[in-house]
Amino acid sequence: MASASSTIAARLDRLPRSKYTRNLIILISLGGCFELYDLFFGAYIAAGLFAGKLFTPTTQMFFGFEGFASFVAAQFAGMFIGTILVSHLSDRYGRRAMFTYSLLWYSAASLIMAFQNDALGVNLWRFVASIGVGVELVTIDAFVSELVPQEHRGRAFAFNQTLQFFTVPLVAFISYLLVPTSVLGWDGWRWVVAIGSVGALLIWLIRLGLPESPRWLAQRGRLTEAEAVMQKMETEIRAETGRELPPPRTLSNEREETKGSWSEIWNGTYRGRTIMMTAYNLLQTIGYYGFSSWVPTLLIAKHIDVTKSLEYTFIMALAAPLGPLIGYFVADTIERKWQVAGSALAIAVFGLLFAQQTAAAPIILFGILITMANNWLSFSFHAYQAELYPTRIRAQAVGFVYSWSRFSVIFTSFIIAWVLHHYDVIGVFVFIAAAMIGVFLIIGIFGPRTNNLRLEEIAA
Repeated sequence: MASASSTIAARLDRLPRSKYTRNLIILISLGGCFELYDLFFGAYIAAGLFAGKLFTPTTQMFFGFEGFASFVAAQFAGMFIGTILVSHLSDRYGRRAMFTYSLLWYSAASLIMAFQNDALGVNLWRFVASIGVGVELVTIDAFVSELVPQEHRGRAFAFNQTLQFFTVPLVAFISYLLVPTSVLGWDGWRWVVAIGSVGALLIWLIRLGLPESPRWLAQRGRLTEAEAVMQKMETEIRAETGRELPPPRTLSNEREETKGSWSEIWNGTYRGRTIMMTAYNLLQTIGYYGFSSWVPTLLIAKHIDVTKSLEYTFIMALAAPLGPLIGYFVADTIERKWQVAGSALAIAVFGLLFAQQTAAAPIILFGILITMANNWLSFSFHAYQAELYPTRIRAQAVGFVYSWSRFSVIFTSFIIAWVLHHYDVIGVFVFIAAAMIGVFLIIGIFGPRTNNLRLEEIAA
């Protein structure tokens, strides 16, 4: 039994693995599936946007508005605003509320985007939708990290992202079927965008099964509500396991109710982590989105026709869940920082090999390997950066450091378009490899260890 002095966080961290906790992660992941659908459909509808004369693959000027880079930039500009200016509301109003309303926001805005007929309209509503996506990304990271006991956080993020990344082959397949066609007089790319908006219809059902984060409730002083959520979790898990729960381990300086502020991310405890993760995020998206957002365009640049490009991309997308799925089995065994650093190095190597291929089989093989490494990087760093800050400032701290990855892509999209125009595909992957080597060095040298430590212990 928990003692009267045990904190909510200490009681949560001593819980064993259970179907109950896994089901909560599944519900969060279902909401996240619509987020990833929205995040990734841009790459797969690119050919349709080109065919409809809304955008061109490259630009004549560096910031050319007519190029596909402006579409990618609009997406990441919106996500930058969402993460740096809006995500802190998750610390104020709760994980469950922001999870719900951000999904409704980007679903509605994406549906409006599907009806636009010029580059300005498409980019404007892509920007608006992506504000909600940026908030959702941060909220899910905070939500998952706070609901899962310390020994299973890595696996929880791997499981969460495995489920979410099944959306990537789905959107690739839908795009393969629809983008080259017109259905009921409507361009195929519009159908791809509109289909993703059904998330707004399902979110209320998902929301009914999700409790608020008990950690967040306790730190906001809402102890009665936190206690009710915690007791339900403990009761469900006792009934499921048929055993009494182990005693909580409370840290000597652990406090239940505390308030945080944005300035805290710059104090002596967190300043180094904030600088490290800002530098990391400025670089990591060059590799991640430099491939995932551009792969159909890069294949077209290799003189592969649109239909074949979408076919190859779909095959590569089938590997999207494999990175976190394989990682699930070692997520809490291999130290998290080395999973982040190692996957970045793999992206650099596989990318340089991909750029040199001309035949279908090796192009697809190295595309699959890049996809797996990308998504191993994704689940491991999402877990890692959420662990580095305390509950009272988790969303705003993660939102701040993560926002620089969104900011980076605004400009790297134009850089990639420029490099592709002047130095072809090999130049793009040299640029990506340099960024990934930077990631390896930053995390490898400066990253603290986090595996199997309580969030409160890491925060201290």
